[in-house]
Amino acid sequence: MWAERRGASVEHTARIGIDLGGTKIEGIVLSTGGTIVARERVQTPKAYEETVDAIALLVSNLERSLGGDLRVGVGIPGAIDLRSGFVKNANSIWLNGRPLKSDLEAKLGRPIRVMNDANCFAISEASDGAGVDADVVFGVILGTGVGGGIVVRKRLINGPNLIAGEWGHNPLPWMSEAEYPGPVCYCGRRGCIETFLSGPRFEAEYSSCNKGQLAAREIVMAAQVGNPEATALLSKYNDRLARALASVINVLDPDVVVLGGGMSNLPHLAASVEARLPRYVFSNSVSTRVVQNHHGDSSGVRGAAWLWPNQ
Repeated sequence: MWAERRGASVEHTARIGIDLGGTKIEGIVLSTGGTIVARERVQTPKAYEETVDAIALLVSNLERSLGGDLRVGVGIPGAIDLRSGFVKNANSIWLNGRPLKSDLEAKLGRPIRVMNDANCFAISEASDGAGVDADVVFGVILGTGVGGGIVVRKRLINGPNLIAGEWGHNPLPWMSEAEYPGPVCYCGRRGCIETFLSGPRFEAEYSSCNKGQLAAREIVMAAQVGNPEATALLSKYNDRLARALASVINVLDPDVVVLGGGMSNLPHLAASVEARLPRYVFSNSVSTRVVQNHHGDSSGVRGAAWLWPNQ
């Protein structure tokens, strides 16, 4: 367990954010001004009941030093089905089909808010991050999977099916002959954007044309010293991301696209993709900005806290 305190009282704080990840659960207390005044992390149990208990204990520990009950928001790698109240589409599979929200509310004795982690990222960056001055923000997660979230004038857009922003499961636009029909996706379809832009796919594509396997950061290092295969793969990734985002811009026309997740750390990615957008967007000029996130790994947990805006 890892913990941090900055000596705040409950009068100066507004809410708790919990980020339920596959390997760790992180909790913070976020002040009304957007300052993290307490933080704690624990390992994620690989079973449902233990996960509920771990989140409840984390909330209790954060509140103990602050002297009162706070509002709690939780970001999860999935969504709560509006009809059944059960978790769906979570890659932490022990959560699927379980009433996580209601079980946590029973444990904590208060209403809580639960949201997909990509949506939490988007609301974080729109609230006080890289998209703070924008009316329409499209937040992008490029990691083990590919997801996204939409925030309009500081309000998160969910949609009746809770899939607003799930661009990763649309097909990659304007596929070349070599790309078509695309890899098989875990969702059962072929050619999803996620199968082209996820971190594991990036590494697998390099491995398929080279001897041995390299992590993404090692591929970047190879490109920086002139490895032609690594250089070509980086260029291909940038172009695919530009194509995929152009299809989103053609529908949503956001002011800003904020990149997050491990693959967003590829060098010069935002600038390179933004420069390519005019090739694909249906407009004679493109004003949408593509930017790196402001809050880094803390953006998801901050967004969970921002599910309860300042009152």
